[in-house]
Amino acid sequence: MAEEYKQDLREKMVSFTKQKEEEFLRKAEAFEQQRKQQEELYDKQKKQQELTFQQKLEQEKAVLQTTMAENLRKTISADFENQLRMSKEANLENEEKLKLARAKEIDFLKKEQEIKTREAELELNIQRKLQEQREELVAQVRKQELEKNNLKDTEHQLRVKELEKQLDDQKKLAEEMKRKADQGSMQLQGEAQELILEELLRNTFPFDLIEEVGKGVRGADCVHNVRNQFGQECGRIIYESKRTKDFSMEWIEKLKKDMRSMGVDVAVIVTQCYPKGMDCFGEKDGVWICSFDEVKAVSYILRDGIVKLFGATKSQENKGDKMHMLYDYLNGNEFSEQWKAIREGFMSMKLSIQRERDAMERLWKSREKQLEKVLLNAAHIRGSIEGISGNDNIQLSLGEDDDDLLLE
Repeated sequence: MAEEYKQDLREKMVSFTKQKEEEFLRKAEAFEQQRKQQEELYDKQKKQQELTFQQKLEQEKAVLQTTMAENLRKTISADFENQLRMSKEANLENEEKLKLARAKEIDFLKKEQEIKTREAELELNIQRKLQEQREELVAQVRKQELEKNNLKDTEHQLRVKELEKQLDDQKKLAEEMKRKADQGSMQLQGEAQELILEELLRNTFPFDLIEEVGKGVRGADCVHNVRNQFGQECGRIIYESKRTKDFSMEWIEKLKKDMRSMGVDVAVIVTQCYPKGMDCFGEKDGVWICSFDEVKAVSYILRDGIVKLFGATKSQENKGDKMHMLYDYLNGNEFSEQWKAIREGFMSMKLSIQRERDAMERLWKSREKQLEKVLLNAAHIRGSIEGISGNDNIQLSLGEDDDDLLLE
């Protein structure tokens, strides 16, 4: 019973399924037909709209073409009339220019002919004058040749030799006078520096004795006798000043000979130029070398060393060698530090002076450029005013005075 019921239920379900499928197929076919009908209707409406739009577009296009053709016709007509008018004006202007050019050409030809005529006349006059000058020159040459031939050859030669001898004597005399003048000038400059050096040492060390060395006796210029606070003579320094452009190594050997012959302790050369390898004061081959600006500092150092050496020698008398003590002092830390401090102070001062000089030169250069710019613009203004005023006298001055020399 249950099986029959299940079988019956299955058959009903199958029948119901088929019925639903057939119904779905019918609805699908009906929907497809309806969709096709709507598409056909839409296509018809679209074609109708396109046809209407095309007709409207053709109408507007025709109207636009008609308007453009009318405007183009009017524009072409106006351009043609304008070109025709401009052509007539250009023809008239060209005719006037042609007439003017022909008149200028005629005038130019006339002037050219006049210039050629004047040139021909000038050339003729020049040729005549040249011919006259040639004839005069030939006559003078002939006359001179005749006069020379009339003179005796011996007298002429003697006169020439006499003049040549006088000329040679004058040249030698001029050269000798120039040489003596140069020597005198150099000697005066050297003597002036010697006197200044002696005066500097006397003013710097008023309690020491500064002695002048006589000319022709020795090479040194002066001897510095160093004295301590008790008036005792501690040692001597010789100075020789040179005022030349080039340094000679012979000066050192010559001064060393004078140093040994005079029995002094230290020798100093005061010069304007240094030997190779030196750019400031220092010691070379047993002789101290410095410039005139450095001599005061160098003399202080050497004098202080001699005084201290004398004191040490007195305190250590009969206890050691004097030269050993001097060597120890000169190689000691005190002398080294003092010398280093002096060198540092000197180099710092030299660098500071150089910086100040560079700054002032830059400032002067800048002001010079500014002044040139002011003067140039003032000259332009003056030229413009003179061009406007003509011969009227207008005073222009950059200062308080009435003159205008700065603008000239």
